[in-house]
Amino acid sequence: MTNTISPDDHATPAAVVVTGGGHGYGAGIAEAFAAAGSRVWITGRNADTLHATAARIGATPFVADVADGAAWDRLLADVLRVSGRLDVLVNNAGAGVQIGPVAEQTDDALLRSIATNLTGAMLGCRRAAAMMQRQGDGLIVNIGSACSVHAWPGWAAYSAAKAGLLMFTRCLLAELRPHGVRVTSVLPSWGQTDFTAGAGLPPRDPEILTRCISPADMGRIVLQASRLPPHLVTEEIRVWPMVQPIAQL
Repeated sequence: MTNTISPDDHATPAAVVVTGGGHGYGAGIAEAFAAAGSRVWITGRNADTLHATAARIGATPFVADVADGAAWDRLLADVLRVSGRLDVLVNNAGAGVQIGPVAEQTDDALLRSIATNLTGAMLGCRRAAAMMQRQGDGLIVNIGSACSVHAWPGWAAYSAAKAGLLMFTRCLLAELRPHGVRVTSVLPSWGQTDFTAGAGLPPRDPEILTRCISPADMGRIVLQASRLPPHLVTEEIRVWPMVQPIAQL
């Protein structure tokens, strides 16, 4: 795939990295950027899924665990070698790990939830922040969750990680905006993804599920955020399906 986009063209970012890009929201986001003409790298731990998605949407697969700092170094070195810059980093990788009451959680599940949903994004942000500061522009999008601002039983560990990511993102924006770098949180809820089924979430009704957030919806949202004029930033985007009741403790 030949990239004919100028680094100065803010309408369509030239070089984009999407973590957790093999399926779900990550695949939808990566596909939106690839269709717009960006050179897109997608990461994930399942090589077969990652390569299949990359072939389907026209992206570059990079097998990696976001909680591994050395893997981040290898990934971003490849991006710089090919494109010479990083325009957009989308930290989408995440997992429910173990949904249930805190008293029934294992130590390993708690630690993995923090590593997958918070630490991994922080490791990527640290590296992207330095690169984008040198460039004088760039966009970091951290995909959080409605759980970061709403409390539901059984979601304590996941919610804590995502709430930490939300505050980390706000602080990162405060640090990077003087350098021309934008940082955005996107907080979705019920979606048409494997996460919804794996976490045992409603909706179980297939008709309702079709009216929840789709990967393509998320792709459009993140692509639009990247196309804002460089002097504007969307700090936080909360996305709710109209069919989802919003009730919390």
